Amino acid sequence: MNPQQMTGLEIMQAFQKGLVPAPGIAKTMGMDEVAEVEYGRVIFVATADERHSNPLGGVHGGFAATVLDSVTGCATHTVLTAGEGYGTTDLAIKMCRPMPFNKKLIAEGKVINTGKNLVISEGYLRDEDGKLYAHATATNMIIRQK
Repeated sequence: MNPQQMTGLEIMQAFQKGLVPAPGIAKTMGMDEVAEVEYGRVIFVATADERHSNPLGGVHGGFAATVLDSVTGCATHTVLTAGEGYGTTDLAIKMCRPMPFNKKLIAEGKVINTGKNLVISEGYLRDEDGKLYAHATATNMIIRQK
């Protein structure tokens, strides 16, 4: 399996099946499951624990920001051709309520526009009942091999 010869969707599907090892950030941020992968959309499951606490004792906002950056980026990855990569150029987060500790959260990323050089996506971090904790929009630059 050569990732340089695989589309972004194929890479994400391999990641979901465990054929590609999880990146370190997935382990660090408690993103334990890739629940769904399709063209333009991914869903991860993430859980904040004591590693993600802030000085005030709550879940650090960086937890939501990192998880949402991951799902918006991975959704972007699914629309890329073989050999293309991406990089986040803009990430805007809206925190809707404090993040809970030790509660399964569903993180969804969806592509909303694909241009020649930029992909725009949005992400949502919700609990299993659908309660919204954070929302993000992201712009990713497509990186092509020279």
